[in-house]
Amino acid sequence: MVDYESMLIRQRDLFEALVACKRAGKPISEEYLLLVEHPDVITLGRHARHGNILASSAFLQHEGIPTVEIERGGDVTYHGPGQLVVYPIIDLSRRSMGVKDYVATLEEAVIRTLAHWNINGERVDDATGVWIGKGTTAERKICAIGIRCSRYITMHGLALNVNTDLSKFGLINPCGFVDKGVTSIKKEVGGEVDMAEVKKRFVAELLTLLR
Repeated sequence: MVDYESMLIRQRDLFEALVACKRAGKPISEEYLLLVEHPDVITLGRHARHGNILASSAFLQHEGIPTVEIERGGDVTYHGPGQLVVYPIIDLSRRSMGVKDYVATLEEAVIRTLAHWNINGERVDDATGVWIGKGTTAERKICAIGIRCSRYITMHGLALNVNTDLSKFGLINPCGFVDKGVTSIKKEVGGEVDMAEVKKRFVAELLTLLR
């Protein structure tokens, strides 16, 4: 459990060090995969509309929920306890991978992870992330993705709802959507799941896809 702004500083330090290596033409000897949970926080990406925050500033201040504007893509997102947040800081050029392929790889790693709990995760056209119940009136998002990339070095990443308190999404229009729901592994399987096991499964799936 790490507060969002501390982890943002850590991310930026690692990201900027790798970008500096690329600029200098030096080899990159280390990449990073940061897996954390955050206390309650609302983040706004580059294209976020402040109107997608439904709670008042006074309410958020009273509840101790900060809002942070950041450089990832996407709109408004909530992070909180029980949500697995993953920040890969890696070099896509080493894998001959573009941004679209990278996002698809993150989605696929989540889809494969969910399959271990017999959950059918899917992609939805024009809506980055992983969804449940695609094409139905109960279509709902289980994983949000928003990244930044410079010189093929990545930062930011994804947020997978594991045991998340889904009521907190009522503070926002998640990712800007007003007509779609959110869900979690816990909700889909009907009980709390082991976060350590989710982390283990996800890391294994992602590393397999990135090799």
